[in-house]
Amino acid sequence: MQQRNNTTAIIIIASLFFIFGFVTWINGALIPFMKTINELTDAQSYLVASASYISFVVMALPASYILNKIGYKKGMSLGLIIMAIGALVFIPAAEARTYWVFLTGIFIQGVGMTILQTAANPYITILGPIESGAKRIAIMGIANKTAGALGSLIFGALLLSGIDETKEKLAGANIADKNMLLDTMADSVFMPYVVMAVVLFILGILIRKAPLPHVEAEETEALEDGKTAKTSIFQFPNLWLGVLALFVYVGAEVIAGDTIIAYGISLGFTGEEAKYFTTYTLLAMVATYALGVFLIPKYIKQKTALIASAILGIIFSFCILNTTGYASVLFVAALGIANALVWPAIWPLTLEGLGKFTKTGSALLIMAISGGAIIPPLYGRIVDASKHDLINTGMQEADAMATASTTSYWILIPCYAMILFFAIWGHKIKNWSKK
Repeated sequence: MQQRNNTTAIIIIASLFFIFGFVTWINGALIPFMKTINELTDAQSYLVASASYISFVVMALPASYILNKIGYKKGMSLGLIIMAIGALVFIPAAEARTYWVFLTGIFIQGVGMTILQTAANPYITILGPIESGAKRIAIMGIANKTAGALGSLIFGALLLSGIDETKEKLAGANIADKNMLLDTMADSVFMPYVVMAVVLFILGILIRKAPLPHVEAEETEALEDGKTAKTSIFQFPNLWLGVLALFVYVGAEVIAGDTIIAYGISLGFTGEEAKYFTTYTLLAMVATYALGVFLIPKYIKQKTALIASAILGIIFSFCILNTTGYASVLFVAALGIANALVWPAIWPLTLEGLGKFTKTGSALLIMAISGGAIIPPLYGRIVDASKHDLINTGMQEADAMATASTTSYWILIPCYAMILFFAIWGHKIKNWSKK
């Protein structure tokens, strides 16, 4: 009966991972859409991603406090309802065609996703034996990335259909015609976000009725002779090292998924050819997630999977640096293999032994998602600086861009080195100093 209840719970939580995978990945379609209807610069348009990431940083610890008060199940319900409210904000935003209102809606959805993630990740981790936590999270990863692919395709079709023709008309339109075209384009978000809001509200109510078993991390930890119970989250070095490992991992994952199209174009591929490159990375991740479900923990431990992932990440990074053309693009996509099992393995290895601090530890891990907002732009800055230096030596701009884009992937190596350190030693450091 317990196994049947857990299976039902895993299916329900997988549906939640599907939802926030869907919502997260539609940002790729929203960025060019927002840039057009609000007449933004490139830098302004990328605030779409920033609005989502900021919510994880701002709300993770408050989310932990909320979950301590109401529990995982009610927390998941609350997260879904807040996401629905964020979706509704898109309606007045489209009517007014005002960018900051759109960003407010995205931020509110991010707040809901933060609560949802802060509840769902530790819940699925402690739902069964800790040694099989990575397997359960790998199942969540399959749901998440599959939803991401669907969300990107669906919203890309709904929001970006005819955008090139609209841009051509805008170029020669007077102010009145331009406003009419942009208003018509903005109205295309109305129906998708109304449907999204309704679905999220219904799911938020249903999750309260769902047969989810009540689970909590152990309130006390086993004590060794001569040691006292820990009283602060700052007494867990393995937690802080896990947060750092997850921070650099999210940065590396976003680089692998978000830079590959631009990288392909810099190497001379057309936009039509390069637009499928992100799918390569995604498929590599889904395939490896599926492998993890099969292998963990029956054949390999989650610690072993994390070590192998980090080593593969370092190897593929060196391969990117030492190849060019389609081979180099494929090695960037192959980072999906290296990345897939990192998130599933870091969570249980970090949360093990936290006891009553599990919700707070989960919140700190959620805050580590901010690595995706910091490390990829750092890669971009390195590319720009390297490109300018190469141009100053007399290299042609196209060649300089290709070379700079390739060599700047060195930033991935210290990221995977940090993950490797955590996998081998960091997760075992339970005290700041040894006796």
